[in-house]
Amino acid sequence: MASKTLFRSLRGRFVPSADTVNEAGGIAYRRTAKQALAQLAATGCLNGTFYASAEDQLHAVLNYAEQEEPEYLARLAIYARQSGYMKDMPALLCALLSVRSPGLMAEVFDRVIDSPKMLRNFVQIMRSGVVGRKSLGSLPKRLVLQWLERKSDEQLFVGSVGNDPSLADVLRMVHPKPKTASREALFGYLIGREHNHEALPELVREYEKFKRNTNPGKVALPNVPFQMLTSLPLTRKDWIQIARNASWQMTRMNLNTFLRHGVFESEELVRTIAIRLRNPRLIEQARVFPYQLLVAYVQTHSQLPGVIGDALQDAMELAIKNAPRVAGKVFVCPDVSGSMHSPVTGYRAGASSAVRCLDIAALVAATILRKNRQAEVIPFKEHVVKLELNGRDTVMTNARRIAAVSPGGTNCSAPLRELNRRRAKGDLVVFVSDNESWVDSPAYGRFGGSRTETMQEWTKFKARNPQARMVCIDIQPHTTTQAAEREDIVNVGGFSDQVFRLLADVAAGKHSPDHWVREIESVRL
Repeated sequence: MASKTLFRSLRGRFVPSADTVNEAGGIAYRRTAKQALAQLAATGCLNGTFYASAEDQLHAVLNYAEQEEPEYLARLAIYARQSGYMKDMPALLCALLSVRSPGLMAEVFDRVIDSPKMLRNFVQIMRSGVVGRKSLGSLPKRLVLQWLERKSDEQLFVGSVGNDPSLADVLRMVHPKPKTASREALFGYLIGREHNHEALPELVREYEKFKRNTNPGKVALPNVPFQMLTSLPLTRKDWIQIARNASWQMTRMNLNTFLRHGVFESEELVRTIAIRLRNPRLIEQARVFPYQLLVAYVQTHSQLPGVIGDALQDAMELAIKNAPRVAGKVFVCPDVSGSMHSPVTGYRAGASSAVRCLDIAALVAATILRKNRQAEVIPFKEHVVKLELNGRDTVMTNARRIAAVSPGGTNCSAPLRELNRRRAKGDLVVFVSDNESWVDSPAYGRFGGSRTETMQEWTKFKARNPQARMVCIDIQPHTTTQAAEREDIVNVGGFSDQVFRLLADVAAGKHSPDHWVREIESVRL
């Protein structure tokens, strides 16, 4: 009989040795340039995180981008915008292409720069000089001009909300030549120059008439963005009209504001808003993050009508439609450590998101449990946390329970160690973390020849469950991981529903080594 001791030791040789340290000082595996860029593009908002500054993220993107072909940058920009719903990183990648491959930039420009906000982001990045130029240049300028020409007068006016740069700044930079009297008047109006008031688009004239009105309630409310009206004296009738005309996202973000201004005193409007919130088409068009619905639900005032809360829960069920049902036993492991209590989009002076990394982890765990009633949720910090959850409860309810766990240190191997202690059988293990494990790591700098404890414990789990797979969802812009990519391990980043689509592929066995990068490389140019 073969020696069990001998072959147990040989088994470990196939576990790769850690080759770097993470931001917390624990041993880790370095991502390839493509993997690192994908992680930064899907999670980075160019704001400081718990472990890394905005400058660190920018430097990392520029460094990794130098190592990759422009075609990958172009595909990644499209993926980050259309699947990850990101703003800053896709604009940065598009700006990088203006230097690396102007032709590719022109090819993907309209698919990445798809809103006035994205246009302003692109121009701001180009002006900053970070990609190697401080002016737009002839081709980017022509693309911006073409973008402006394709928009209607009303679209440009409505899209003029925002500063640094404002749309007016963009107009001053590219000097568009208006082809109609209304466009000429609109451009003059936006940049503060003399213009023919009578030639202005009707919406602009309605807005100016409303601004000049000194008799509240006597002039019809113009159908303009909410931000254009908040500084003006508004009546309850005005607020009702704002709510009636509001977009889906604007409605979600201002439920408590509507409550304060008496909007929900109208039963008819309550029904209208509830129908809007649970409308599948509007939810898809809004590119809503499931966590945004969780936050809206958690922050809704107790005096809001119950049907509004119910509509948010219905919207959540629609927003998570891509979460997979898995044939077999699933373990999902949300990280509840201290660093996970930081804002998911990073720290911004006076404007940090109220949404924490922890909220994302809790939501993913609750969503998987909702779709897989027999799944087991194992929250962890320096150790696993015992938490009783019911798969029949709503995603909102279970996510709030998980997010209420107190913080601690980070030990990514803890759930696997617990499963090995129990000699558990399973088919899929899902981690949701920032991957900054350090509690289970040797001292800083002593990673030569070592394996992460996560990989060590996964090897033991695989010995009992040879068909098992592991998906590590990383929701922060870091470039290391605790589990090395291979045929049974998929690392993916982000916090839109694209992570559920990738999870569904893995659960169905439709994955290959480096699955996430291959998904990005499949984007058609």
